[in-house]
Amino acid sequence: MARDVLSIGQVRIHAGSASREEAMKEAADILEAAGAVTTAYFDAMQQREQTVSTYMGNELAIPHGTNETKDAILDSALSVVRYDGGIDWGGESVTFVIGIAGKGDEHLEILSQIAIMFSDEDEVAALKETATPEALFEKLSAVNES
Repeated sequence: MARDVLSIGQVRIHAGSASREEAMKEAADILEAAGAVTTAYFDAMQQREQTVSTYMGNELAIPHGTNETKDAILDSALSVVRYDGGIDWGGESVTFVIGIAGKGDEHLEILSQIAIMFSDEDEVAALKETATPEALFEKLSAVNES
């Protein structure tokens, strides 16, 4: 990948909660602000969610678009938002919403790294305790090394 997929400006922490749609919208907005997707990507995320839930377990959801909407992706990037109040994600409790846009097949390696990180309950607990977006970015910045 030519550039980092995650920058400090793409990491946020909210004390409260949000709806699943609000969380997906924020994820898409962050990706759009990063220049990675067009405004059509939020609709693509919603289409994916209607087909299959992007809940991954361990309080993690990874909203992303469908294969049919790849033209809305301009570059590979991530958005990371932690909602300390939690989100009801189709009946599952979600704290972390990681929006992903992958140019070509780049998203597969990125997804692999995120899956490994979030498969460790101690790692998830440490991410939940992280106080600032800057510190959260530091813990997640390994995704830039793929």
